[in-house]
Amino acid sequence: MELHMLYWHWLVLGVVLVVAEIFIPSFTILWFGLGALVVGVVALLVDIPFSLQVLLWTVFSVVFTVLWFKLVKPRMVDSSNSQGARESAIGESGQVIKLPAGDTRGRLRFTTPILGEDEWEFSCDSEVALGDRLYIQEISGNVLVVAKLS
Repeated sequence: MELHMLYWHWLVLGVVLVVAEIFIPSFTILWFGLGALVVGVVALLVDIPFSLQVLLWTVFSVVFTVLWFKLVKPRMVDSSNSQGARESAIGESGQVIKLPAGDTRGRLRFTTPILGEDEWEFSCDSEVALGDRLYIQEISGNVLVVAKLS
């Protein structure tokens, strides 16, 4: 007995996978869902055997996934680390969650991520206590130069 999937089976599978991405935010299920949608459209236009449908689904899913992780996502990360994003972080305030001690730096936590991170190491010229609010004066590599809020 040969298994045969109609075009709408693929379309339903694609929609289910795309919707599942909402509940399982891995950002990989989406690409398998889009692959199934493409196979559904191809199967609507051309009668192809099940084995070729599965092969097309695999190929499209892998292509979409590779395109996302190799081309699109790296460009999004680069744009968040641009000079404009760094300049817009100046003046943001965070709360001290770890005090600096000796050669180790302290840590700040922000309510909204700064350049994609909730917590940052910091250096400060003045004494700080746990819970103090500090504001960003400068970003030096992966360390924030901060000062106390007045």
